[in-house]
Amino acid sequence: MTATKGLEGIVAASSSISSIIDGVLTYRGINIDELAEEATFEEVAYLLWHGKLPSRAELDGLNAQLGEYAEVPAEVISGLRLYPKNSNSMAALRTAVSSLALYDAEADDMSREANIRKAMKLQAQLPTVVAAFARIRQGQDPIAPKKGVGISHNFLYMLTGQEPAKVAVEAMDKALVLHADHELNASTFAARVTVATLSDIYSGVVSAIGALKGPLHGGANEAVMVMLDEIGSLANVEPYIQNKLNKKEKIMGFGHRVYRNGDPRAKHLMVMSRQLGELKGDMKLYEMSIKIEELVTGQKGLKPNVDFYSASCYTMLGIPRDLFTPIFAISRVSGWTAHILEQLEDNRLIRPRAEYVGPVDQHYVAVSQRV
Repeated sequence: MTATKGLEGIVAASSSISSIIDGVLTYRGINIDELAEEATFEEVAYLLWHGKLPSRAELDGLNAQLGEYAEVPAEVISGLRLYPKNSNSMAALRTAVSSLALYDAEADDMSREANIRKAMKLQAQLPTVVAAFARIRQGQDPIAPKKGVGISHNFLYMLTGQEPAKVAVEAMDKALVLHADHELNASTFAARVTVATLSDIYSGVVSAIGALKGPLHGGANEAVMVMLDEIGSLANVEPYIQNKLNKKEKIMGFGHRVYRNGDPRAKHLMVMSRQLGELKGDMKLYEMSIKIEELVTGQKGLKPNVDFYSASCYTMLGIPRDLFTPIFAISRVSGWTAHILEQLEDNRLIRPRAEYVGPVDQHYVAVSQRV
């Protein structure tokens, strides 16, 4: 046996949920470009869970159920109030999701019907948890979710207490659509490994959140915003980026391990970044981002990934930087739970082997004879 570092190039599962073939991302065979332009996030979640787009009646039913499930148990909100105010936002989300299982009577029911309901509960409740945590740490009371509005609208409303602009809701919804699934990424693989032991869906999602918390997976858009803050102005873009390029330092938000000709999701968020800048009357972040892309792509041939423009989008939506990755989780829980459902349909314990590279022919030595 020979190890493959990072499992690169290893096919570890068969899946019908999403694909990346020749640089084209699809969900259930539908091109991400079509979904980003035409579909709501709720339609995409249904597509991932059920393998088809919903009828009008099915979509109305899903929206109603998500609205019913969006309220979080009072005990979980009380728990959020006990977290240190400087808690890492992903650690807070990980802990809260784990506690949600304690208040779900179906937590250990492994039937597909119960798991579908739990997938909807998790999808509905994660936005409520993230918004509540954000407000509590600022000394504000959480805002209860509204009935009759979509997840994107509800999240922005619960976060700010104000009715969001139409463009803001569209931008958030598009970001959620674009992040919903991405084949067998690190967090999705973690979720599948966990539930392959026949652990519950909450445990699978907690495992996924733990993997997403790492900066090599979910934290890139936050790092992009750190870079934009460091640059500060359009005039500083060229010297800053040129210095990075000269030193051969990594520029966050560019390149992707599975895309050779650019991330197909990035162009949609670039458009939303421009539109949000126009809405706010402040094009600085958009113009800086465009200039960075010109320099990096022009000199290195690297193209922006989904994280690059999502950073400016989220910032112009008034979202704190350390909530960028929890928003990723709000979207990706649709994909995580779809993969969990798929794993359980034809389950086998995921137990790879390791290439042993340690010493051989060793023997026990009595403690009195050891040096």
